[in-house]
Amino acid sequence: MGDKIRGMEIFRYKDNEANTFEDVLVEEKPLTIYLNDNELVTLLCTPDYLAELTVGFLTAEGFIKKREDLSEIEVDKEKGLAYVTSKNENVIAEKSFMKRYITTGCGKGTTFFNAVDAMIIKRPDEGYKISVQEIIGLMRDFQKNSDLFKLTGGVHSAALCTNKESLIVREDIGRHNAIDKIAGRCFLDDIYLNNKIILTSGRISSEVMLKIAKMGVGIIASRSAPTAMAVDFAKELGITVIGFVRGQRFNLYSHPERVYSE
Repeated sequence: MGDKIRGMEIFRYKDNEANTFEDVLVEEKPLTIYLNDNELVTLLCTPDYLAELTVGFLTAEGFIKKREDLSEIEVDKEKGLAYVTSKNENVIAEKSFMKRYITTGCGKGTTFFNAVDAMIIKRPDEGYKISVQEIIGLMRDFQKNSDLFKLTGGVHSAALCTNKESLIVREDIGRHNAIDKIAGRCFLDDIYLNNKIILTSGRISSEVMLKIAKMGVGIIASRSAPTAMAVDFAKELGITVIGFVRGQRFNLYSHPERVYSE
């Protein structure tokens, strides 16, 4: 685990008695991203897969759209700095960064995009389906692969999966970061996502839903719950939301046509 964890002496109370104990804590480090020599943002993250995190964040926010836009990426892990050179400067993304609006939708009640969101949301494959037992099996294996969580209890996990297996698993102190790391790897390797599913250990918020929509993934499943707004977004965007996947059960919140019983 190297630089992702640190041992620390603590006091542990049990049965009203205190004892010293060597605990293992996950590291939290800042990563400052520079785009074309301009400081853009500082993220707090688990210090691994930093190039993936940088690229995933930039694609999610609309700063980079195509692989050929990315000229160079250089990460200084010790200093927590990432330098990205892009051929394309997205003026709209710069002006809209960190601003998102909820406005009246066209006959659907709620629309949630900023200008960049509207341009890069991808419609998922309506024909992609997954079985009940495949969902349960993927989540069971996903939990077994969360090594950093088992050691520290202090991170979120995310995985990109086919119907049969996990392809990419990432862990981070932030559930958004874990998904951005996967998105960055997929962008760099040009991985086709319409027939994939995202698993996450954390709550499915509206922001997580937007990240999934921008990736073009049609199914997201979690051990935890979605928010009401996330489900509203999912219904409008054509994304299947599955929550509380535990043991042999789960809840299905939107677009149930993608899930079938064998």
